[in-house]
Amino acid sequence: MMIRVFMSALGLVGVASSSAFAQSRPEDTEVWAPKPAFVAPAAASGPPSDAIVLFDGQGLDQWVSSADKSPAAWTVADGVITVDKSKGNIETKRAFQDYQLHLEWRIPADIDGSGQGRGNSGVFLASTGPRDAGYEVQILDSFENQTYVNGQAASVYKQHPPLANASRKPGEWQAYDIVWRAPRFTAAGILASPATVTVLHNGVLVQDNAVLAGETVYIGRPAYRPHGAAPIKLQAHGDPSKPISFRNIWVRELPPRP
Repeated sequence: MMIRVFMSALGLVGVASSSAFAQSRPEDTEVWAPKPAFVAPAAASGPPSDAIVLFDGQGLDQWVSSADKSPAAWTVADGVITVDKSKGNIETKRAFQDYQLHLEWRIPADIDGSGQGRGNSGVFLASTGPRDAGYEVQILDSFENQTYVNGQAASVYKQHPPLANASRKPGEWQAYDIVWRAPRFTAAGILASPATVTVLHNGVLVQDNAVLAGETVYIGRPAYRPHGAAPIKLQAHGDPSKPISFRNIWVRELPPRP
């Protein structure tokens, strides 16, 4: 008897659900406004139409020295930036919060050294100080070069190893496509939401909305310091290996997440 009553109740629910479905219309779940802004997609090697071009092969007018904000003094030749380690890190003149970043980098074909001393550099997604302060996605020769996995190419340095090693051989151009969501802080300086990052390395997903525990540090544990929008920084690492190069750098500012 109880089974019969239960089945009967299920039948009533089914009838009610069918009736509600029959009364709804496709239009009830269609959203027509506001329309997303049109963005012309990138050509084979260029930026999309709403991008801010940070380097197009012509000069470093969008960059300054991280140390003293003087004009960036790395070498530009043949459409390529080459790191000058004696000049220190460089960073964008503009500050950014949430964004999509594209940059291409190349380890010298005749690179020497090993481990962390082999083509070491990095992109700091929010530069919070003149030296190596901020949030770093590592750049390194990780093609048949062994090191700790949370310090190889495409790692969030000392926090998240990449999901895969998508490194190309030295001498070949590589690309990072990065979506950065900056941390948010209350008026009292308390962390309200942590930073997250998604990274594609040569088209391969290697960081999937990774949550950062704070700024990346070489020694010790990561921690947050309150900050707002910040520049993007490229690292002139002090290792003795030959310097790396960059090209085709652009950024798209993103609205905050809801």
